[in-house]
Amino acid sequence: MLHGEEDYGIKKCGEMMRRWLFLFIKRTFDIVLSSILLLLLLPFFPILAFIIKYQSPGPLFFLQERTGLNGRTFMMYKFRSMHINDESHSLQATHNDPRKYPFGHFMRRMSIDELPQLFNILKGDMSLIGPRPHMLAHTVEYTHQIPYYMERHAVKPGLTGWAQVKGWRGPTPELWQMEGRVMCDLWYVDHQSLWVDIKILFLTVKIVLFPDEGAT
Repeated sequence: MLHGEEDYGIKKCGEMMRRWLFLFIKRTFDIVLSSILLLLLLPFFPILAFIIKYQSPGPLFFLQERTGLNGRTFMMYKFRSMHINDESHSLQATHNDPRKYPFGHFMRRMSIDELPQLFNILKGDMSLIGPRPHMLAHTVEYTHQIPYYMERHAVKPGLTGWAQVKGWRGPTPELWQMEGRVMCDLWYVDHQSLWVDIKILFLTVKIVLFPDEGAT
């Protein structure tokens, strides 16, 4: 019996070491790649800032509290893609949303508005790959409607994720749409690996270069 317990302990220790190694490599990958991307993209930020300010007076960035790792709240950064409005923190954007200004619509379609989240990744609030962070209002709403919803927060939220590359991108006006997204998120929580992350990254690049009609 003692021998069996020792084998079990060795097995669990091995699993923990592999888990910690994976998290270390993933965090290193996040820091290195997000730093490189920021260095490459920073020269274009003043141009984006000028167009945003020209088409829609107001703040350059849109800041919103989102649900992160283990249900903790963090402040997520985006380029502001909508005119200032009172429903930004409660109502999802739709494809033809009148709150969007022209360049804002283009940014959302090409995912340019998400680029400031590279700073969230450097801070450690997010990862390059993981379930997309939801508005606090949605966390409260869907926790009571979708089984195991909060388990998607067992990993850091991501700039992109399995749900997005599997077609669950865009608004979720119907419950079944959010259920599909959450099921993909839970799949990622159970199957995350470096290979899965690399696969999601390459599929995301493909989607950004050839955006689908569901992009908002």
